Amino acid sequence: MNKIAAFGAHSATRPLEPMVIERRSPEQKDVVIEILYCGVCHSDLHSTRNDWGGTSYPVVPGHEIVGRVTSVGNAVSKYAIGDTVAVGCLVDSCRHCESCADDLEQYCEAGLVGTYGSPDPKHNNEITKGGYSTQIVVDQHFVLRVPSNLDLKAAAPLLCAGITSWSPLSYWGVGKGDTVGVIGLGGIGHMGVKFAHAMGANVVMISTSPAKAQDAKRLGADEVLISSDGDAMQQWQSKFDFLLDTIPVDHDINPYISLLKRDGTMAMVGAFGQLPEPLITGPLVMQRRRITGSIIGGLKETQQMLDFCSEHNIVSDVEVINMQQINDAYERMLQNDIKYRFVIDMASLKES
Repeated sequence: MNKIAAFGAHSATRPLEPMVIERRSPEQKDVVIEILYCGVCHSDLHSTRNDWGGTSYPVVPGHEIVGRVTSVGNAVSKYAIGDTVAVGCLVDSCRHCESCADDLEQYCEAGLVGTYGSPDPKHNNEITKGGYSTQIVVDQHFVLRVPSNLDLKAAAPLLCAGITSWSPLSYWGVGKGDTVGVIGLGGIGHMGVKFAHAMGANVVMISTSPAKAQDAKRLGADEVLISSDGDAMQQWQSKFDFLLDTIPVDHDINPYISLLKRDGTMAMVGAFGQLPEPLITGPLVMQRRRITGSIIGGLKETQQMLDFCSEHNIVSDVEVINMQQINDAYERMLQNDIKYRFVIDMASLKES
């Protein structure tokens, strides 16, 4: 076991603070990674404050990790010391169910092992601890290669915000000639706009806030639809091939369904709770529309996303913070005071 510096929370009501955690000794197929940058996801905040229930304390969040390989096990073939690599939202799965065989480890039928807050059945059910730390040990299968032309700090959020938007856009074949609506302009939404634009789609940013119009167009949106404008919503009825709903809280989805063309699809990636308004099924039935969901991505498609980002020079819009600023960052996230993702410079944790 190796003791390392980290930042985490001891309860739902206490701020994050410095702590020392233990990392397991590396096994034959493990990669030891010095963490350089770690993105800050809304999931980190929710988990730390036990908003979803079930958080095991102490919790060390962080699943948007970019770093450098410092050591490899004897059986590691994919990586070498000095490689620039990344770790996303999962660090293990059963690897033999149908989903894992299809390179969709995020849907593992035995349950994925999250980068933090998950019991790890292969290591005495120890609760995993994430990227708000100086080092992590991960099986090579769950490590990704970061293309050399990407800005490392801005690449970190690709490991969650990026793949969360990429996976449904890719799976449902968004491309040239499609009209795609991205609902909500936050960490996931701004990546959805960038990806859909690079895929060749006509991209419409859908927001309640007219103030976001200019920034949406800077990110790649061709048009902006203000969802609180009833006349504008009426004009866009049956115009969209695909909608990516990134709103991170429970909300009424009925107003968006009629925006879809016949056989159009709306993918939910942000909200996990109960709909506040009953779903009106008529617009679905009468036009064969679909509502579906998606979470993160498997290792194969996450690497494909990183390679696509390299080809199209896509990274996240980030604000870099020191580790000691994380509690203030959480409060700013609650106020939507970020464009569009915080990233922690882990050098600040080492220095402290």
